[in-house]
Amino acid sequence: MAEGTTTRTPSPADDAYMKRRTLRRGSAGWLLLTGLGVAYVVSGDFSGWNIGLSKGGFGGLAIATLLMGVMYACLVFALAELSAILPTAGGGYGFARRALGTWGGFLTGTAILIEYILAPAAISIFIGDYVESLGLFGLESGWPVYLACFAIFIGIHLWGVGEALRFSLVVTAIAVAALLIFAVGAFTEFSGEGLNDIPVDKEAFGSGSWLPFGLLGIWAAFPFGMWFFLGVEGVPLAAEEAKDPVRSMPRALSISMGILVLLAVLTFFASTGARGSAAIQEAGNPLVVALQGDGDPTPLSRFVNYAGLAGLVASFFSLIYAGSRQLFALSRAGYLPRFLSLTSRRKSPYLGLLIPGAIGFALAAGTGNGARMLNIAVFGATISYALMALSHIVLRRREPDLPRPYRTPGGVLTSSVAFVLALSALVATFLVDKDAAFIALGVYAVALAYFAIYSRHHLVAQAPEEEFAALAAAEAELERN
Repeated sequence: MAEGTTTRTPSPADDAYMKRRTLRRGSAGWLLLTGLGVAYVVSGDFSGWNIGLSKGGFGGLAIATLLMGVMYACLVFALAELSAILPTAGGGYGFARRALGTWGGFLTGTAILIEYILAPAAISIFIGDYVESLGLFGLESGWPVYLACFAIFIGIHLWGVGEALRFSLVVTAIAVAALLIFAVGAFTEFSGEGLNDIPVDKEAFGSGSWLPFGLLGIWAAFPFGMWFFLGVEGVPLAAEEAKDPVRSMPRALSISMGILVLLAVLTFFASTGARGSAAIQEAGNPLVVALQGDGDPTPLSRFVNYAGLAGLVASFFSLIYAGSRQLFALSRAGYLPRFLSLTSRRKSPYLGLLIPGAIGFALAAGTGNGARMLNIAVFGATISYALMALSHIVLRRREPDLPRPYRTPGGVLTSSVAFVLALSALVATFLVDKDAAFIALGVYAVALAYFAIYSRHHLVAQAPEEEFAALAAAEAELERN
């Protein structure tokens, strides 16, 4: 059928359709994929997580970070299995499409898009703040800086995926090295007395020196505990461009998660122990405050400040990549307008990069509210986590004999833990920012209306994720007959 044919079942696309929508295969080995996983997250170590101290205190944020770390570890193990089964650019959408049908696939893909379009917009604002605070080129935070961020880094992505991932790896390595150097310097001033120096709210249930805001403070700190890991789940979106994805994807996911856990522990304890929880709980640059307090900048604090900018660039750059690949997969399969999945001669989804970039720039320049946009992104992320974990559970139960080159340790129990904690984190977003949660729900509602009215009747049967689901349906039909 022609590309524009209307049908209530997935419409087969001709070869020309798929040829105009292909990515460059074999561009990324396990090392680049690992770097991508860390790059998604590393900016969260430099700022943002510390606000959780104002919600739960040291003990509350520590417990929240531990629980969120468990959630991400369980989710990563589940995704490692799923990505080895279906190594395509669809990532979470593809997994949910097979397990939960077209509605489940669209719900998951849309939630991921909310995360990966809003987060870069927020980070561009933070980059502007860093550029201004460091006095770089005499620039002030504002739309020219945001525009430069999107233009330069989208330009690198348009150049090619291999070049983009190598650039990301270099910037990420600088940021990680800086975090390790920071930890060494901060631990020389470590004092356990400063960990619990936030005043206790005696009216809060279960409050004490370690839980100054009580037991509810643990729950309220969930979204900030996520900042140490938010984005690592995006690694499977690079599957179509990976070398031997069946082997490299589980390896990259596991190693990147291990690196992020190490960085989270070092950053959290070094920062709070060096200057005290109260001093850094609302700081925009908590690592710098931990090193110098209210005093003059030191060589180490200046270095960490510049490295923080590198961390922001790494996350901004890699999240643009993730968003473009999720948009590409949804568009190629017809869930979103099909023209968004067209690729250039260098096999880059150029419209999938430019249009989300334009939206992100408009949001950053128009609102200037990075914290609100990140809260919206977190809301979308938690929905996608719950649906991806559920997809793993459903496929294990419904298709136990499906070939699994990699199997999740603990099986369904592991993904069930991720599912329960993801739902808990979703509810916690309402405790932190109700407005952000309702804005995200509004965006979700508009997207679902588009799917219900139009796009579910115009799906493309030859998209890899749709073929995979169709194969499952055919096998099920044969078994019934």
